[in-house]
Amino acid sequence: QVRLVESGGGSVQVGGSLRLSCVVSGGTYSRYCMGWFRQAPGKEREGVALIYTLNGWTDRHVSVKGRFTISQDYAKNTVYLQMDNLRPADTAIYYCGAAPSGGCPAMIESNFAYWGQGTQVTVSS
Repeated sequence: QVRLVESGGGSVQVGGSLRLSCVVSGGTYSRYCMGWFRQAPGKEREGVALIYTLNGWTDRHVSVKGRFTISQDYAKNTVYLQMDNLRPADTAIYYCGAAPSGGCPAMIESNFAYWGQGTQVTVSS
């Protein structure tokens, strides 16, 4: 059974930073595409960033390029999302997702089979 546990959310002011963590247990970590997604109230869950655990390939949504960085600690089965220069529009519940795959699929919710419980990020002006 694959289990994902997120942590690191919180409340910050505009321009602040947070680092989210997602610890993966179960399954074969080296064969996952890991993704960070977010869901604001009344909106659909949207993809933020992806990383393919086997080779470290990454991708980010255009709205967070230059501000968010996805990375991993392979030895700890942990994926991170460093979020800098946060804006009120970044306020959402952030979820970690895993797709057992030979590469990363498109950054959409339905492509990811496993999910964590989410962590709240609130950015105030």
